[in-house]
Amino acid sequence: MISRVWEHGATKLFTLVVLTCIVLGGVYMLACLLPFGRISFSLEQDSSVTGSSTPIKQEPIVVIHRETPRAVKAIYMTACIASEKRLRDKVFAVIRDTEINSIVIDYKDYTGTISYASTTLQSPQSAGKGCRITDLPEFIAELHGFGLYTIARITTFQDPLYASQHIDVAIQSKSHPGMTWKDTHGLAYIYPGARAYWDHVVAMSREAYDIGFDEINFDYIRFPSDGVLSDMLIPHTASSIKASILKEFFVYLHDNLDPSLVTQGTSTVVQSKTHIVTSADLFGLTTSALDDMGIGQVLENTFPYFDYVAPMVYPSHFAKGFNGFAEPAKHPYEVVLSSMSRAVERAVTASTSPLKLRTWIQAFDLGTVYTPDMVRAQMKATYDSGLTSWMIWNAASVYKKDYLLGAGSSATSTTVRK
Repeated sequence: MISRVWEHGATKLFTLVVLTCIVLGGVYMLACLLPFGRISFSLEQDSSVTGSSTPIKQEPIVVIHRETPRAVKAIYMTACIASEKRLRDKVFAVIRDTEINSIVIDYKDYTGTISYASTTLQSPQSAGKGCRITDLPEFIAELHGFGLYTIARITTFQDPLYASQHIDVAIQSKSHPGMTWKDTHGLAYIYPGARAYWDHVVAMSREAYDIGFDEINFDYIRFPSDGVLSDMLIPHTASSIKASILKEFFVYLHDNLDPSLVTQGTSTVVQSKTHIVTSADLFGLTTSALDDMGIGQVLENTFPYFDYVAPMVYPSHFAKGFNGFAEPAKHPYEVVLSSMSRAVERAVTASTSPLKLRTWIQAFDLGTVYTPDMVRAQMKATYDSGLTSWMIWNAASVYKKDYLLGAGSSATSTTVRK
């Protein structure tokens, strides 16, 4: 009996010793692993445990801006696609190991929503109906890690959110005094001559650059083009005045987007450029039109103030009869070649390097079903016009691998004109 009690006590003692050794060993392993970054913990504290919702202070993100590729080959990604890792991974699955070296992402989309910004630009209560990319700085750093050049797209004067909050700078309706004018799609615009809004655009651009974007791309830098235009209440309506107003805006952007003025925020910015790289999106017809088409855009007015100019020469957007084609959408090579060749000629005449030009390429079905061959035909037309850079547009960010060559491949093209 005594021996059984002794054996039972010894067993319990042995078990206790073994468990103690296991616990101590686990603590030792944990202490060894942590310094080498093999185990990581969330920087957010659990408020149910700490009684506070205050997060642990994160280390600042180091932002290093990439240099602009000599030949930009980009795709466009909506803020909604970029806001969900599952969706953006689908896009990466298509473009991975291809010639794509750049990506255009919405920083402010057609709804007026800024996808990622401080409350100095937009309060959380009025963030708009668009998507927010909560991890945008980290996402940009990830893209840089993949070797991609990042371009922030800003839908500039088309801004229904800002217009609803600042009716004084919005284009208003003649028939409905005190209300915003809206285009065919029900979207409101800011009057391009509103200097107070210019400061808003500059602040937005600086923040986009500050969080890591390598280039700022301005879209909708124009007066409205569709809807009941006669109902617009704006100070000036003459085409020559519209062109002058936009040119003043271009000058203002150019003079105010200097890295020395960029707010540092919570990031450490490593400057690798002498200035913030900018680009302008223009109507495709600006390559051949001799006036401003009533929207204020003149190709030559953009050359001195933007690093790159990207005409949207989507074949489907050209009217019946352009270059003699009953259906221009079915002739992508000829439409793009004609348009971009004319743009090159105008750049040379203006003493501007043609390599400042980029082609926006159509990769969506309108006017006809666009096949991979038709997308590549536009790339070839770009090369044959003496240019090297293009950007592919699909409003839903849906792309096909067949559009693209493998990484490191070189397309057949003519000699680039200097």
